[in-house]
Amino acid sequence: MTKVPEAVVFDIGNVLVQWDPRHLYRKVFAAEAEMEAFLAGICTMEWHMEHDRGLSFAENAVRLKARHPDSAALIDLWGARRGEMAPDRVPGVAPIMEALAAAGFPLYGLSNMPHGFFDELAARFPELRLLRQTVVSAELGVLKPDPAVYLALIERTALRPEATFFIDDSVKNVEAARKLGFIAHHFTGAEGLRAALQAAGFAVPA
Repeated sequence: MTKVPEAVVFDIGNVLVQWDPRHLYRKVFAAEAEMEAFLAGICTMEWHMEHDRGLSFAENAVRLKARHPDSAALIDLWGARRGEMAPDRVPGVAPIMEALAAAGFPLYGLSNMPHGFFDELAARFPELRLLRQTVVSAELGVLKPDPAVYLALIERTALRPEATFFIDDSVKNVEAARKLGFIAHHFTGAEGLRAALQAAGFAVPA
């Protein structure tokens, strides 16, 4: 019989908590097409990834507003109202976390995320406090799927990858975890996660 993993590592955004800038910008743009053009051409994911790499919003915004002065107010919303980009939990995952914690499995977090954002989310979503430790990319200056992020988690927690179940919604991040020996699951929803955990030997109730 396959031995049950010893610990579980969760990504945060779109695994535990919904995250998408559209949740915010749909409130300020009258037309979906205008919002999409703004996110594709001004506040892009490439620009935002610098926050996840550790650059402050203030510094990153100054650079962007210099190139797009007419959009300065919209750019500033990204920092001022970033909590609105994460409006709610990902459905069905909190009960899974709670069941794992109640069964005694240590839970950890590993996320591409700006400075301070995890604490903001944990204040709103108490289940995040079940994570014994969370490593965020902004602390390290590098992003998943860089192996350095995973190695920092291993060093800080003494986790054994071969005995650790890793969950992420990014295929690239899952593949990187597998290369380091983690038992990794590509998250697409709570039911798929529940089935994968049960297949790995966890007693997660339906």
